[in-house]
Amino acid sequence: MDKVFDPQITEQQCYQHWETQGYFSPTNKGKSFCIMLPPPNVTGYLHMGHGFQQTLMDILTRYHRMQQDNTLWQGGTDHAGIATQMVVERQLQEQNLSRHDLGREAFIDKVYEWKETSGGQITRQIRRLGASIDWTRERFTMDEGMSDAVFEAFARLYEEGLITRNTRLVNWDPKLQTAISDLEVLSEEEDGFLYHITYPLVDGSGSLTVATTRPETVFGDTAVAVHPEDKRYQALIGQHLQLPLTNRTIAIIADNYVDPAFGSGCVKITPAHDFNDYEVGQRHGLRILNILTKEATLNHEVPEAYSGLSTEVARKKVVADLEAQGFLHKIEKHTLKVPRGDRSGVVIEPYLTEQWYVKMESLAKPAIDAVRSGKIKIMPEHWSKTYYHWLENIQDWCISRQLWWGHRIPVWYDQMGGMKYIGRTEEEVRKNPKYTIPADAILRQDEDVLDTWFSSALWPFSTLGWPEKTPELEIFYPSQILMTGFDILFFWVARMIMMGLKFMGKVPFETVYITGLIRDAEGQKMSKSKGNVLDPIDLIDGISLENLVQKRTGSMMQPQLAEKIAKQTRQHFPEGIPTSGCDALRFTFCALASNTNNIRFDMQRLEGYRNFCNKLWNAARYVLMNTETHDLGKDTKDRKYSPIDQWIISRLQYLIQETDKHYEQLRFDLLAQSLYDFVWNEFCDWYLELSKPILYQDQFSAAEKCGTRYTLISVLEAVLKLAHPIMPFITETIWQSLKPLLNRTEQSIMISQYPIFDAAAINPEAQDDVEWMKQIIVGIRTIRSEMGLSPALTIPVYLRQGTAEDKLRFNRNETLLIALAKLSEMSWLENNIEPPPASTALAGQLEILIPLAGLINKTAEIARLEKELAKVQVEIDKAKQKLNNPTFVDKAPPAVVTQEKERLIDFERCFKQLSEQKEKILQL
Repeated sequence: MDKVFDPQITEQQCYQHWETQGYFSPTNKGKSFCIMLPPPNVTGYLHMGHGFQQTLMDILTRYHRMQQDNTLWQGGTDHAGIATQMVVERQLQEQNLSRHDLGREAFIDKVYEWKETSGGQITRQIRRLGASIDWTRERFTMDEGMSDAVFEAFARLYEEGLITRNTRLVNWDPKLQTAISDLEVLSEEEDGFLYHITYPLVDGSGSLTVATTRPETVFGDTAVAVHPEDKRYQALIGQHLQLPLTNRTIAIIADNYVDPAFGSGCVKITPAHDFNDYEVGQRHGLRILNILTKEATLNHEVPEAYSGLSTEVARKKVVADLEAQGFLHKIEKHTLKVPRGDRSGVVIEPYLTEQWYVKMESLAKPAIDAVRSGKIKIMPEHWSKTYYHWLENIQDWCISRQLWWGHRIPVWYDQMGGMKYIGRTEEEVRKNPKYTIPADAILRQDEDVLDTWFSSALWPFSTLGWPEKTPELEIFYPSQILMTGFDILFFWVARMIMMGLKFMGKVPFETVYITGLIRDAEGQKMSKSKGNVLDPIDLIDGISLENLVQKRTGSMMQPQLAEKIAKQTRQHFPEGIPTSGCDALRFTFCALASNTNNIRFDMQRLEGYRNFCNKLWNAARYVLMNTETHDLGKDTKDRKYSPIDQWIISRLQYLIQETDKHYEQLRFDLLAQSLYDFVWNEFCDWYLELSKPILYQDQFSAAEKCGTRYTLISVLEAVLKLAHPIMPFITETIWQSLKPLLNRTEQSIMISQYPIFDAAAINPEAQDDVEWMKQIIVGIRTIRSEMGLSPALTIPVYLRQGTAEDKLRFNRNETLLIALAKLSEMSWLENNIEPPPASTALAGQLEILIPLAGLINKTAEIARLEKELAKVQVEIDKAKQKLNNPTFVDKAPPAVVTQEKERLIDFERCFKQLSEQKEKILQL
């Protein structure tokens, strides 16, 4: 093995080998295990959330594959309607073209052309993470098979009356000119104003004051609402108001929606331009008056002076005219949440338009029951409450989008627009025996496409071949687990459950595991504007400071913000980001995967796990150095296992048992901790060190040496297998070096058998004996360190005051203990014998005595200790002086005072230890 592990070379070689050999595909043997990759947008790039979730998915996939399950990780990408269309439209704009210049078919061809050349970035990046997805089955939501599934689902829901076309309020993006989902709306606080407008009573007896953040929508008001129990206004309910700036009058209505404690207790109701107002309007049968165009300009329904103005310009004019005509009571500064499109960045308008809808109530009830009955388990469990709340208050789903890229709605109309026909193509519609269509009738297809989430909702079964009855559907549906973020629990997870139950009659998965959100080390959300975004690929490969600054600031960023982010980046990463390799990043993700909603990603954790990879690599080099050209014994008859061999084999069984439990409970953080503790502490720090005397000293037999060599390599192999799901590259590389020594026939560690717990290999006596020896060795090492004795110096040790069990262990392990602790001799002193001057450590009741005579230069050691005591006394005096100073105690921050007190305690403890050491030496 090379002296240093080079992940950049190894990772690419390993992954190519795994993929070309077909190791990612199901074996068609064993029980089935399937996990679905949440399809990333084809336009996307790998971010920390992807890296985190996909690492956990791959850990589970590799674990089950090594359990010899018939394992499938189904992958693919989403066509991402709006995002993809925007990318291609921007490219056309650079050529001074629009999609309308090309026409629909040519534009779609252009999108496919872009997908083939640039759309695979994210799948290449997913490979870099080591994800063992079966790429031979990769799906795209717009491919032929998926499109068949989308058509079939639409047709069935339409024929059952669950899909209808209605005029309702939607989130409207004026720039993209399409309806968008709630998930595509970002509502962030912005500074604005609250305008208090006076609405006079028609009878002239007074007026009502109404507060609004959007005075330009006054033209769409069709009522003013008050709370039915608000005594201030009860007498006015049913009366009419003069609508400012218009010739219309509107009624005063009573509705429980109004909060009488907010503002004046009066609310303007604009049903066509506010979702809550729309509901109020439906309850009271109010006129729904749309005053906006698709471009968010005021339309012909408003007075001529305002028609054609943008909402921003109209607001200024309306406010000026209200003030001029005496209708403006006052203006207050106000912080409000402004909804903006996550793609376009423009203000999203509630807009009245005709769209296609899925009726959700009948679909939601079985989905609620599936979780309540335990058919689907949501983890962590508290997310179930959110799931129930959404589904119990579900609204019909707007599934149409005014785009060209996507699954075009398979509805055809005749010339009059009255008849609707369902079919993939016009030819299919005309040939359908259910329809009687004159040969000369002209048909046109609906212009809209389906919401991207519609095809995504079919993902668990459409990817397996539905609507055909395929073997894959029979074997892998339902899948065992779905991993995803809480932000799409409703938009994707709930809809998959509803569609799975509707079309398959079964739940689509047995467990939903909701991951937390990856934040930076300070707990801040990662965002470009904060300049704290980390790229998983940069963490794997490393990146120079200047390239990192350039990447974070970008050419489109405002200069002032770019300067601020550049400064922050230079402070946090003065030398850029070092190469860590994929295994270290994966182990970090695994270790961070607790059940919390927010997960802080700390670069120090990544550095620590990079060191862990190096520790494992160096341990493997030691094992190979002592096994490659040495006798391992042909079978158990040639090997004699020492207590330390039996101890590490026994401890290994507990590790296997723990990892199985952590996988079952999906506690990835505890899984990483168990592996780390065993590898670093028990295997490397103890067993490897304890093996050296047996391997290198002559008093141990050939059989004992064979036993230790075989234990070294077999335990290392088990460790590699246990760690492989988390750290696939380094474990594969090391295992390939072990493979010929152990005569393994498998071609890769990833298809080998995961270690199986062996109760017979647990040896309580060996465990207790070695733990006892470890206490003695630690005690001796501590005394050596305190007395300045070289670790290589062989020294005598006496044991005293122990129990009968201590004596038995001493008799069983005397030879081994002398070798392990580097002793010249080891004797048991009876309690009635006065020991010579010695330094003492304790292991329970047992005293461990190292006689000091002849081991140290008494005069020199006394001088050294007195010098150390003088230094410590200076620090004690300083600390006491500070703490006795009232000014310091009263004015310094409490944390600083506490820190000073702790320093004093530490120095006083140190002084006591040094004084005791000096007294021992003076007795010599």
